[in-house]
Amino acid sequence: QVQLVESGGGLVQTGDSLRLSCTASERTFSSYHMSWFRQAPGKEREFVAKITWRGDTTYYADSVRGRFTISRDNARNSVYLQMNSLKPEDTAVYYCAAASNLWSNMDYWGKGTLVTVSS
Repeated sequence: QVQLVESGGGLVQTGDSLRLSCTASERTFSSYHMSWFRQAPGKEREFVAKITWRGDTTYYADSVRGRFTISRDNARNSVYLQMNSLKPEDTAVYYCAAASNLWSNMDYWGKGTLVTVSS
């Protein structure tokens, strides 16, 4: 069982930056592909970004490409989401998730961290 804990959320203004972190409880973290999802109030959860276990390939939703950067540090059992040029529509609870297969459903989820972007 892998436990994921997100941190770094908060209240920021339009155009600001924020860096989210997600730390895993298991050393097997390095074998998982890691993703960030988000869920805005009243909306379904949506994919934001993904990084392969080696960290050599990343994928982004069109809505965040060029503004957000996903990265990982396997030595620290952590994955990060650097968010720049934040917009009010980025307001959501952000979740990290781990998957053993790149294109399968997520195996583990964190409880989320709230990001609020004021206009």
